[in-house]
Amino acid sequence: MAKQYWLMKSEPEVYSIDDLEKNQSDYWEGVRNYQARNIMRDEMKKGDGVLFYHSNAKPPGVAGLARVAKKAYPDHTAFDPASPYYDAKSDPDNPRWFMVDIEFAEKFSALIPLSVLQETPGLENMKVTQKGMRLSVQPVTAAEWKIVVKLGRKTARTETTARSKTAATKTSAGTKPARTRSRAVKSKTRAR
Repeated sequence: MAKQYWLMKSEPEVYSIDDLEKNQSDYWEGVRNYQARNIMRDEMKKGDGVLFYHSNAKPPGVAGLARVAKKAYPDHTAFDPASPYYDAKSDPDNPRWFMVDIEFAEKFSALIPLSVLQETPGLENMKVTQKGMRLSVQPVTAAEWKIVVKLGRKTARTETTARSKTAATKTSAGTKPARTRSRAVKSKTRAR
């Protein structure tokens, strides 16, 4: 089966791309929508690409990339009364809810806001850009994936170029760029 692509939403206060980068991989628990559950259970495969989307943020948008690391398996949090995702009707012998594992791939240097996605040619039909689309796990076409990845990496190149120009201007004006500081100075700064 060909590689597929997905957009997965998480509130950054709950779990962000920074958290995934730190952990390198994690399970995606707590999905309690049948359509999103069906996508994870029936369609997601190991190696599929994931756009990691920060939802309920100001602004919301794509923060980076991940991969599906493990296909769907029962969401154990549904069986745990202490979990905020507990579902008394979910039975371990006949699980109602599933989750996948995802692994970190890349963090964009800047979030790609929803407003940019909505204005970008080629993303007019992308589900996340549609009014009223609140599904936390949704399909992304290969063409949409390529456009979003290009946007994320273009932002990084643009910022790197801008920093290089700023550093060159400071150097030509007689000021050394900050990144040329010695390791000793940096470690003293971190130790404070």
